[in-house]
Amino acid sequence: MDCWSPSLAVDDEFQKLALRVNPPRVTVDNGTSRKATLIKVDSANKRGSLLEVVQVLNDLNLIVRRAYISSDGEWFMDVFHVTDQQGNKLYDDGIAERIQQSLGPRARSFRALRSSVGVQAASEHTTIELTGRDRAGLLSEVFAVLAELKCNVVAGEVWTHNSRMASVVYITDEETGKPIDDPLRLSEIKVFLLNVLKADKDMRTANTAVSVGSTHKERRLHQMMYADRDYDLHSADSGSASDRSKPFVTVENCADKGYTVVNLRCPDRPKLLFDTVCTLTDMQYVVYHATVIAEGPEAYQEYYIRHTDGCPISSEGERQRVIHCLEAAIRRRTSEGIRLELCGDDRAGLLSDVTRIFRENSLSVTRAEVMTRGSQAVNVFYVTGASGNPVTSETIEAVRQEIGLTILRVEEDMYSKSPPQESGRFSLGNLFRTRSEKFLYNLGLIKSCS
Repeated sequence: MDCWSPSLAVDDEFQKLALRVNPPRVTVDNGTSRKATLIKVDSANKRGSLLEVVQVLNDLNLIVRRAYISSDGEWFMDVFHVTDQQGNKLYDDGIAERIQQSLGPRARSFRALRSSVGVQAASEHTTIELTGRDRAGLLSEVFAVLAELKCNVVAGEVWTHNSRMASVVYITDEETGKPIDDPLRLSEIKVFLLNVLKADKDMRTANTAVSVGSTHKERRLHQMMYADRDYDLHSADSGSASDRSKPFVTVENCADKGYTVVNLRCPDRPKLLFDTVCTLTDMQYVVYHATVIAEGPEAYQEYYIRHTDGCPISSEGERQRVIHCLEAAIRRRTSEGIRLELCGDDRAGLLSDVTRIFRENSLSVTRAEVMTRGSQAVNVFYVTGASGNPVTSETIEAVRQEIGLTILRVEEDMYSKSPPQESGRFSLGNLFRTRSEKFLYNLGLIKSCS
């Protein structure tokens, strides 16, 4: 099949010039829709523009109810229907400015993939990256090592999927509260953490590296999981996750337009659009057109893509890899288990103590988010039994008694209870109902290849 020469292959300096001549325009419209705020983005097209916009919406914790995307040519035009976490419209005047800054000529580019253990010194903290085989008690051992080495964890995130673990952790020196930049100490930290990761003699975690530059935490986690091949279905533990949570993804070529069409359906949840766009971008695909509908319990996404060389997907192996990688990207954040929220005074060794109590009560952490707000620790853990079994209420109460009833709350994860209904092939072309959808459909921008 002939390849289409993509406009995104323009020289980087020319792209910067185009952005200076035609700066991005972002408008916030609260009058068109009764239920959502419309964020409209017009900008000179450059590679990664869509991900940059979606990333800003993700960082603002906005819920994308609908999205219409078109970037086939020199111009990038998107419309997002968004609400806040409570389903309300937005009235923050700073949103448009944030998006404009993300698309401007000074927008920060992301660094390439790094190896299994990385340590990076930044202006306020040192960043540690870990990937390895997941096992019971691993997170407890990691935090115990950091506490022993006088490292204070100020923030971080941990994902597990398909027997693999990836984490990005921000630390400071326990005594000074400043970043750790001494090369000898950083080397010592890496050696100790690597020994923890290699405890089960998993050779896939044998490499170490010092990271440079800065990156977006959640995108970095996706990159690390992808590099560690958590999408590989040949893993011995690939069937451990419930089949009912498996998203439904189809990938087909649309010969008359020269695109590959990706259709996706799964239970809706926050940050779903970011996870899918991030994965397609890091797999070196360009999204030319897309439609997203997420106004009920399920989300529907349709993408018209080509590889960065201008070609659609050309082999069955590549098609299957896209399906498996998108499924993995969605399931990394769809944590099963009980959600535990820990809010209390921050102190040195807090995470080491809490995760040790989890381990002693045979709890396994499937995902974790660690934050510090002033002097308060605000942490979220998703836990299951050590073998993946449901946790009994008696176990949870025993853990709360030991940690503190007032600082550890229990909440079941609402997003792990809406399994998709498996059915035959689907297309968003069958869902167009509103006038705006029909208008874009008639223009051929979101034409379905059903």
